[in-house]
Amino acid sequence: MFTLLKKFTKDGWWAALLGPLFTVAEVIVDALIPLIMSDIIDEGIYALGGDMNYIFTKGVQMVLLALAGAFFGAASGLFSSIASTRFIRNIRTAMFSKIQEYSFENIEKYPVPTVVMRLTTDMRMLRMAYVSIVRMLIRAPFNLMISAYFVFTLNKKLAGIFAIAIPILGIGLIMIYIKAHPRFRQMMLKFDAMDADLEENIDGIRVVKTFVRESYENEKFVNSSSSVTKAQRHAENVVIINRPFFEFVMYSCMIAVSWIGGNDVIAGTMSTGNFMAYLSYIRAILFSLLMISNVFLQVVMAQASVDRANEILNEEPSITDKDCDPDLKVEEGSIEFRNVSFKYSADAEKDVLSDVDLKIKSGEVIGILGPTGSSKTTLVQLIPRLYDATKGDVYVGGHNVKEYKLNNLRDAVAMVLQKNTLFSGTIEENMKWGKPDATHEEIVEACKYAQADDFIMQMPKQYETDLGQGGVNVSGGQKQRLCIARALLKQPKIIILDDSTSAVDTDTDHRIQLALKEKLGNMTTIIIAQRVNSVKEADRIIIMNDGKIEDIGNHEELLKRNEVYRDLYNTQMEGALE
Repeated sequence: MFTLLKKFTKDGWWAALLGPLFTVAEVIVDALIPLIMSDIIDEGIYALGGDMNYIFTKGVQMVLLALAGAFFGAASGLFSSIASTRFIRNIRTAMFSKIQEYSFENIEKYPVPTVVMRLTTDMRMLRMAYVSIVRMLIRAPFNLMISAYFVFTLNKKLAGIFAIAIPILGIGLIMIYIKAHPRFRQMMLKFDAMDADLEENIDGIRVVKTFVRESYENEKFVNSSSSVTKAQRHAENVVIINRPFFEFVMYSCMIAVSWIGGNDVIAGTMSTGNFMAYLSYIRAILFSLLMISNVFLQVVMAQASVDRANEILNEEPSITDKDCDPDLKVEEGSIEFRNVSFKYSADAEKDVLSDVDLKIKSGEVIGILGPTGSSKTTLVQLIPRLYDATKGDVYVGGHNVKEYKLNNLRDAVAMVLQKNTLFSGTIEENMKWGKPDATHEEIVEACKYAQADDFIMQMPKQYETDLGQGGVNVSGGQKQRLCIARALLKQPKIIILDDSTSAVDTDTDHRIQLALKEKLGNMTTIIIAQRVNSVKEADRIIIMNDGKIEDIGNHEELLKRNEVYRDLYNTQMEGALE
């Protein structure tokens, strides 16, 4: 936690410094009040026989010190709040930025619910711990030291009681921490699982209602919520011991001090004023220890959040471009796979892609067909380095993809993925993801090529229509066409259409293919499809199966020699005729 504090409080260092300074000032002022009270009793009441002028003067001093202490306390709270909010903002931003650097391999380690949990709930717990550290962990030890100094000065015999009690408290707190920390980590994992169930249910609410599975989902959520409750109780069963243990030790000290100190006052070896001041400092010590105990609990609970934040911050992206030439750009769209094999995990027994050798000329149109699970999508994801080949090399524009800066490589490659994603905002704003400085005319042109302009113009606000989160206002086929238009607007060297017309009708698909052939020109185009009609006009068609390339040729060649292609074409043509 202290490493994070040091790293992420740079722009709020002044607030992080002023907060503790005002806390120290508050402690010093508060520590002077019992001494003045002692003077009022010993001097004003006993020695001077109730001198009201002396008592009034000292009383005014106490009030002024109390007001000063209140001001310093308020200032400390203000600056501590500023420092804590900036700290959390910085660490949350750093975590989000780190996730943007992740490759797909890294992202798969952290499901969406756990990332959201770490950026929200974990950060809230960490902020509470930060405020406790800045406010209490500075105030309490400093107050403890000042009060202990006066305690030892006033009566060394009574001070020996605390010399025994404090180590006992320290050992007890350490034992509680050792027990509690792993339990709080387990609790946060249960929170992740509950959030995952919640997100899955909300995302799939239409399916839940269609299959009338509300009762099943309710039962499922009750179980995950109960698991959180059980884990929370299991963790807090340890930390609740802290306060009773603390109070037992400290009240034992107070009883001992009252007994021994009272006898000293009766015996005349200690003045009444000193004894009253002594009791005030004892209360200050008790309060300081109580604050340290509370901070300790906050730190125990927040340590699990710190560990989870560090997991994201310390995760090393599996794909980096640190040593790449920043000036190297993709000049043309040729692609080459040289003996490429790939598997998603180093522990996997079987390669997903095996010994792939393939050359694609710049400007060539390539179709890819194959059964589900034949690794068609995996193959094309190696081109923009969404994954790196486990074996062999991938070349784009005559250079190994690992020689390019990731931004330079990916700027030259546009992909329309199987899962089409639109973002909250207008249609025009979504289109500008492909080209931020695009004009309205360029956007309209791209949408016309993607056969999206017709349905856009029928909407009430046309290109200013708000799509909602994830594009909930458009159908699957409309979403696909918008994503194609967004990719075209980018004007890349290579465009990859991964089953991007599966949700549109055959006629629209045909018009899209004709428009793309006109628009794409010298772009290298890769079309992954399930329908032969979507790729039959391609220069070459690749037949894939089980991670390997089984055959390559144009439509006529494959009809003659490839039985799988011929059967697929005949089946689809018969279905179309029927």
